[in-house]
Amino acid sequence: MKNRSWGFLVGGLLVALLLAGVVSNYASSHPDGLDSSLLKGCTVDADDNIIGGSCPAQQTRDHELGDSPLADYGVRGVGNDFLSTGLSGVLGVLLTFAIGAGGFWLLRRRGTTSTPGDSATSVEGAAPAEGDAATSRAGAAG
Repeated sequence: MKNRSWGFLVGGLLVALLLAGVVSNYASSHPDGLDSSLLKGCTVDADDNIIGGSCPAQQTRDHELGDSPLADYGVRGVGNDFLSTGLSGVLGVLLTFAIGAGGFWLLRRRGTTSTPGDSATSVEGAAPAEGDAATSRAGAAG
């Protein structure tokens, strides 16, 4: 990979980490649009507990992974909300980057391997080898 490509890649990763780690803390206090739309029609208290009305959220139940380490836009066990949200975003960016880089690495490795039946691409101006597909076509045409 060229140096310019590495710079672009590292720069993009740094911007994503900055956005996930810092700017995400200044996003909406109701980040999940689905949750807030399901509460329309109900009266909720400060802790988002339904205390009256009628809305689709009354039939919801806790998710089975609701107690996972990265549930609810934060890291479980971190007491500071700002740090918890930022750390969750940074971990998400790094995990996504690692999976994407691994996938591209695997595709690149897969694309460079050749099987015994494959014919190699000839260099421009080079004569094709005997038994090559280009030689066969040239002999058939002439």
